Amino acid sequence: MMTQPSDADPEEEQPQVTNLTQVDVESVHAELVRMHQSSAQKIEADEVELHQAAAAVVKATQVSTHESAVGMVQANDVQMQNSGAGALRAERAHLNGYAGAVLANSAELGNTYAGLVAAREVRGERIESLVLLASHVEGDVKTVVDTRMALVAGMVGGLFAGMVFLLGRALFGRRS
Repeated sequence: MMTQPSDADPEEEQPQVTNLTQVDVESVHAELVRMHQSSAQKIEADEVELHQAAAAVVKATQVSTHESAVGMVQANDVQMQNSGAGALRAERAHLNGYAGAVLANSAELGNTYAGLVAAREVRGERIESLVLLASHVEGDVKTVVDTRMALVAGMVGGLFAGMVFLLGRALFGRRS
């Protein structure tokens, strides 16, 4: 376990593998971080594995979680099983659990509840979201606002605002 690095070159001090079990830490920097029943405020690594763990911020190339909670995840590849994330940003995301927001190029969601899903491709089974914005969707999706609904709502809202503006100007505009 390593907390904030000193003034020396971080590459020299960064451990290759950090295994944490039943501990709470502020910051972890390593090539590979494995956490079991632990928590961290910030994790920076090439690869992160969380099992029954929690982290506020995770920045990595590859993230894998099982029965864990993460505030913000930023990675190329994310795989979350029975886990939750406040916000997830990834090139490829595989999620089975809960997320506040998912931003990805490709998202594969299974039995997932999400507030916002924005991705180029969304695949999955039993996806429930408030807002879904995607170019291509495959699977059983239940959503309050999809891409088409967002466009229609924007157009109707703009039209309504324009009419109110014109009506207000006509009724209360300056008279010469």
